[in-house]
Amino acid sequence: MNAQSPLLISGLSSIAGEYKGLLCDVWGVLHNGVTGFLHARDALARFREERGGTVVLITNAPRPAAPVFDQLATLGITHDAYDAIVTSGDVTRQQLDALGDANVLHLGPKRDLPLYEGTHVRLGAELAATAVVCTGLFDDETETPDDYRGMLTRLAKRGLPMICANPDIVVERGNKLIWCAGALARLYEDLGGEVKILGKPHAPIYDAALAKLSEKAGKLMDKRDVLAIGDGLPTDIRGAVSQDIDVLFISGGIHATDFGPTEDPDENLIRRRLAEEGLSARAALPKLAW
Repeated sequence: MNAQSPLLISGLSSIAGEYKGLLCDVWGVLHNGVTGFLHARDALARFREERGGTVVLITNAPRPAAPVFDQLATLGITHDAYDAIVTSGDVTRQQLDALGDANVLHLGPKRDLPLYEGTHVRLGAELAATAVVCTGLFDDETETPDDYRGMLTRLAKRGLPMICANPDIVVERGNKLIWCAGALARLYEDLGGEVKILGKPHAPIYDAALAKLSEKAGKLMDKRDVLAIGDGLPTDIRGAVSQDIDVLFISGGIHATDFGPTEDPDENLIRRRLAEEGLSARAALPKLAW
């Protein structure tokens, strides 16, 4: 990106002609957990219809893709906006297969239990566990990571490895920030525990998403023809940059308060923050729109 060229653009259509495929984040770009962003849905649909492009949604949701399809539908994000979904849960299941019939302690809400369906691991109590799988907090509306310090300290002392199925630290749910599994994984590492993280910004989920993008496009997709869209600097943006994939940064997501008015962000503040983080972006938008 030319440092002198504008970073903020009027919409995805301004740069859509440069790309054949999109890897689009879900939470923060397509919805906030409560409301679906129909302008974002329409932008993806037009990229597919008018540009003939392929869209794969790439999310740190700690569940297989099927429940995410259902959630999106309830929020008005229809299937004409995307070709496929790749989740952190999908790549986590590969690690669960490697555990065989191990006893696993599940840390997370009951809604994430589909993660284990079809695997051979056995869910059990803390004392019987030989590994920990973290999908989030049991009650993310009322708890904080510090509520888990005692348990995580015990688990770390026993040397139990943790598989983190959602690297996000926080997400927005409506107008509220909610703690995610990544916050517990970070605390576990601080306590000396071993953590394996597979979702964004790490390579396994990008390998899976790029393979799915090529499959749906019917040809091998070159990274130079792919644009990643996301709002999370430590996950979406860092992950794409580490994979040498161009980025469209959605500034009005979890970092919205850092850049001035949400609908009219300060480009200089965005540039400064990207530079401070050692990151770059092809362009930026306050919200995804065509």
